[in-house]
Amino acid sequence: MPLLPEWMTPPRAEGWYAEDLDLLPEAPKHTELMHGAFVFRHLPEPQWHDTVLGQVAAALEDQASKGGRVAREVAVRLDRRNRPEPDLLVTTRAYEEDRTWFAPEDVQLVVEVVSPESAHRDRTVKLRKYAEAGIPHYWCIEDEGSRPVVHVYELDGPTRTYVPAGIFRGSLKRPVPFDISLDLDALTP
Repeated sequence: MPLLPEWMTPPRAEGWYAEDLDLLPEAPKHTELMHGAFVFRHLPEPQWHDTVLGQVAAALEDQASKGGRVAREVAVRLDRRNRPEPDLLVTTRAYEEDRTWFAPEDVQLVVEVVSPESAHRDRTVKLRKYAEAGIPHYWCIEDEGSRPVVHVYELDGPTRTYVPAGIFRGSLKRPVPFDISLDLDALTP
């Protein structure tokens, strides 16, 4: 059985810390940290995932100028042992070229485009973790017969859990975190 490279051995018994990712040039791009453990993304993603992600990012960029900035594949440092990297996020922070993560309070919306490899994390683990961190809005985009279906969640502040705000097919209109209107049928590859 081949040995793991030395850099993959956690430096402490409780695993990795969020700041460790910035000190590991050996780590593959898009490595996430969940519960102190590395999560390596399956690349390349399916074409459907990348096409829908690119089109949603472009649409949100066009509409976000009034209320935020769109960033693709930049991590959110939820706490010391969790630094997931959503497919897309909307932030209130200005762009900085060397930025590797955002704090939860700087994030208005997180978008995950579900792929077979990420389905469990996107639907359960990240849903809970983003809510506990106080991120106000979460979208989970699913492939339903090659058409995007968006499951939208809003944060219930007192309980720090997400509540469903709708399942959108065909089109999506939301007043938060800014006025958003998406023609979902136009997003298909």
